[in-house]
Amino acid sequence: MIPRLNPHGEALLQQYREQLPLLEQLSDKVYSQLQQALREQSIELIAIEHRVKTESSLAGKLERKGDKYASLENITDLVGLRIVTYYTDDVDKVAVIVQQLFEIDWQQSVDKRKVHELTSFGYNSLHYICRMKGCSVPFEIQMRTALQHVWSAIEHDIGYKGTVKLPPEYRRQFSRLAGMLELADDEFSRLRTTMTDYRRQVQALVKSGKLDEVLLSTDSFRSYLQLHPFDRLNQRIAAVNQAEIFPASLLLFLPALESLGLETLGDVQHFIEENSEEAYQLAISQLAITDLDILSETIGLQNLCMAHILKTGGGQAGLKQFFDLIYGPLRGNEQLAEMTYEQISILPFVKR
Repeated sequence: MIPRLNPHGEALLQQYREQLPLLEQLSDKVYSQLQQALREQSIELIAIEHRVKTESSLAGKLERKGDKYASLENITDLVGLRIVTYYTDDVDKVAVIVQQLFEIDWQQSVDKRKVHELTSFGYNSLHYICRMKGCSVPFEIQMRTALQHVWSAIEHDIGYKGTVKLPPEYRRQFSRLAGMLELADDEFSRLRTTMTDYRRQVQALVKSGKLDEVLLSTDSFRSYLQLHPFDRLNQRIAAVNQAEIFPASLLLFLPALESLGLETLGDVQHFIEENSEEAYQLAISQLAITDLDILSETIGLQNLCMAHILKTGGGQAGLKQFFDLIYGPLRGNEQLAEMTYEQISILPFVKR
């Protein structure tokens, strides 16, 4: 159904048609500036959305309350952007960046998070009415978290608005769900802060050498690798063929280390000390009959694991399990384990 507008509404709609190209340019320009600024600050986002209000949407708005607007510039959401973050505290960071980029109309802007009433429903976001410096055309920027965005989408799908009169049992359901999401939003932010503090503590313990106090995990192992604990063994192995070492990720060995019973970084350090000589002997047996002059950075750690497995009687089955952990359960792993075991089983440290 085509909205029926009074002459004032028709005049505003005609102004909109004339200014549409400028509005689209404004939308693109604001979006570009925001995207660049947020990227420079390394703020991770779910999305940045931007749009210009469609003619049909504007006509509907003018039909409902067109007399409220003296001019087109009084309609503040012709250009709209929405920024969706992962965490609640990132909404505040985004807000600071928006304040630095644009002029904010504080009279018309609203932080719905602060006016959220216990009896109201729905999820709240931060709404800024902005203008680019030297430009009179306003635009709206909404900032919210992922959970707030999900709530808004569900709320829209259900067709519920806070002004709708609902039976008490439905109102209670909405209140409970809103409360759960709000709690989850806060807890996710709190958990991120806790994890960040933990990573700093781990890094401090690693730097201080208190490795026995640090549990083996992805974060702690990554920090430990910054000490280059396998470099000495790698260089010793590379010297066999005067080979070069090319970089590679050692994180894929973490499951293998855990499967060998290592629980702390101190265990890893002892593991290196206890198996380095055997790992070197293993490398000699493999490299002495080749002319390989390029080796992966994983060579030392891989040989440490293999040496430990053979020293403790893991044999061919243990090697196959090790290859499954670092390469994935490939059909060729069994053949690789058999071939490797036959080649190095004559070494004196191999327990049969």
